[in-house]
Amino acid sequence: MVMYPEKYWWEQDFEHLSVTRREQGDRHTAVITLDLPQQRNAMSEEMTSSWARLADLLRDDTQLACVVVTGAGSAFTSGGNLGWLMAEPDASVSDLRARMRNFYCRWLSMTRLEVPVVAAVNGHAIGAGLALALACDVRYVAEQARLAVPFTGLGLHPGMATTWSLPAVAGPALAADMLLTGRVVMGHEAVGLGLASAAAPADEVLRLALAAADRVAAAAPVATRLTLAALRGGGHANPGAALEWEALAQATTMATADLQEGVRAATERRAPAFTGR
Repeated sequence: MVMYPEKYWWEQDFEHLSVTRREQGDRHTAVITLDLPQQRNAMSEEMTSSWARLADLLRDDTQLACVVVTGAGSAFTSGGNLGWLMAEPDASVSDLRARMRNFYCRWLSMTRLEVPVVAAVNGHAIGAGLALALACDVRYVAEQARLAVPFTGLGLHPGMATTWSLPAVAGPALAADMLLTGRVVMGHEAVGLGLASAAAPADEVLRLALAAADRVAAAAPVATRLTLAALRGGGHANPGAALEWEALAQATTMATADLQEGVRAATERRAPAFTGR
């Protein structure tokens, strides 16, 4: 017997998050807005819990094609709440380690989805806020957004996988510069430095991200998921591993009805109607 939820994820309430559904045929995109603008969308405990709960719900949605993440107001997110960092001055290293791992894992839970996650960085993305954007598969940024990971300037080691994600996205030289010196990168610089796909005025960034999500939703679901699996985690270890994966994954897609539909649509010069089969 199939069990259906009392409410779908787009019908539920989330503290400090706003969630809407963008439909495209039988598939849809989840548009998530970090919604605590009076605190520059700082990652509150309520927002963190909402984010993790939503990720669990999205993981079970077989019609989900893409996720878009943006911020309310003028910021994407200012990252972790500094007051939270100072809340337990007498806590042991072991207790703090467990607390931070839990925080990281909840926020990085979206990376376990089998669909692309697109960041519409509408404003400043600082510390864990930039880490969240780096964890997304594609990034569009506001031209005047400030992007920074000023952990060491606070006496804090970088967190939320930035010592891996920043070098993976933009290369070791820029990562060392930003992580060791606190360098601030402006949004209009981000494309040239490899941090983003495009920069635009703040009020245009979400439109770019949604257009990208629509293109993802229009593509073949099986091919998209297999391609995402190949790209995630920094890609394959070497060319040989890539060839072995591609020989299997491409053969898998060649056996789908979507491949036949895609070829017919290209021949007939029309948009394909993929079904995920």
